Amino acid sequence: MTADQLKDLIAAGLACEHIALEGDGRHWFATIVSAEFEGLRLLGRQRLVYATLGQRMHTDEVHALSMKTFTPAEWAAKGE
Repeated sequence: MTADQLKDLIAAGLACEHIALEGDGRHWFATIVSAEFEGLRLLGRQRLVYATLGQRMHTDEVHALSMKTFTPAEWAAKGE
């Protein structure tokens, strides 16, 4: 899977203001900014992202995904 494919999958299932991906095709690191993270703790945010990938996490298309998740306000406060 390419970074663009993974980005498109996440964006199709989650309204994102920003997605940045780095990885080698199996191991990925994502920075994701979404208003849908409002009011959610870290685990809830990760579950939302994993839900966008569905079976791809179980079939090893995406072997590992580490992520940093931010609301738009948190992202703005970081000055990004």
